[in-house]
Amino acid sequence: MPAKHDILVIGPSWVGDMVMAQSLFAALKQRYPDVNIDVLAPEWTRPLLARMPGIREAISMPVTHGVFGWKQRRQIGMSLRHKKYAQSIVLPNSWKSALIPWFAKIPIRTGWLGEMRYGLLNDPRKLNKQALPLMVQRFVALAYPASQAHLAPEYFPPKMIAEPVSSELAPVKSNQKRLVLCPGAEFGPAKQWPANHYAELGEQLTQQGWQVLIMGSKADIAVAEEIVEGITDKHNVVNLCGKTQLGEAIDLIATADQVVSNDSGLMHIAAALNKPLIAIYGPTSPAFTPPLSDNAQLVQIPIECSPCFQRTCPLGHHKCMQDISSATITKIVLTN
Repeated sequence: MPAKHDILVIGPSWVGDMVMAQSLFAALKQRYPDVNIDVLAPEWTRPLLARMPGIREAISMPVTHGVFGWKQRRQIGMSLRHKKYAQSIVLPNSWKSALIPWFAKIPIRTGWLGEMRYGLLNDPRKLNKQALPLMVQRFVALAYPASQAHLAPEYFPPKMIAEPVSSELAPVKSNQKRLVLCPGAEFGPAKQWPANHYAELGEQLTQQGWQVLIMGSKADIAVAEEIVEGITDKHNVVNLCGKTQLGEAIDLIATADQVVSNDSGLMHIAAALNKPLIAIYGPTSPAFTPPLSDNAQLVQIPIECSPCFQRTCPLGHHKCMQDISSATITKIVLTN
């Protein structure tokens, strides 16, 4: 392949996956220093991509996740033909996700075989899950020839560069430390460390003079309110769940002295910002999608039924998260 060429990446539809895709972008830039990388992904990913080095253009994908949309995909593909991409790399494994590069007549169409995508992909790879146990390895491997598909590639940790954020969103006192809590989890409630544990942590830290910032979507408002209710010093607690756009959330997380999070998209953002991070795991495993940062500490306790990878606890006790005490997390924060 020529040293200078343009690549279209078909991006994933989850926050954490998109963050990890930045390692692929870095690998492509290392291999082809003059490469131009465009990313086709849902509109909501634009703030993520805007804060990633190495991206030329974010192209909005109007077809929502799970929708086939043959006609729309055909129109999008045809509209991209004039860009004359040399290659497309398709990160999702679905058959439909490979349609746009095919319609765009991109000459090299790379991706894991997934849903039997022969023809749509003309540079297909057969995944060896044992050789590539991490999702980030599976992304980065696509930057290299098919002959290396069985080799675990070295990778750069994902990197994001935050933008200045308005102090009006969450003013902080001079020299005051900021603890950012990320209590939500799109996957389901099983991944959530209990709200009362977050509140106990917040209570201890506000007594030490810290400010507590709670970040999340509208779906996290109820759990955030429960956390706020459990903290005495309301003046040093700011609940921003459902009150910020994704870009603002990224930039606010970048102001943290410490982040405590469930296994979630915001966890991966904190890691990519290289913030001190405590990542709490229960029903899922860091063996596939860990936070990719030397600044991250993983907390998970041995429970015979964990990891179960269920959205709700099938046994009803939620011990894998309930038994991680707030005292354990508080001690880690205060000794960092």
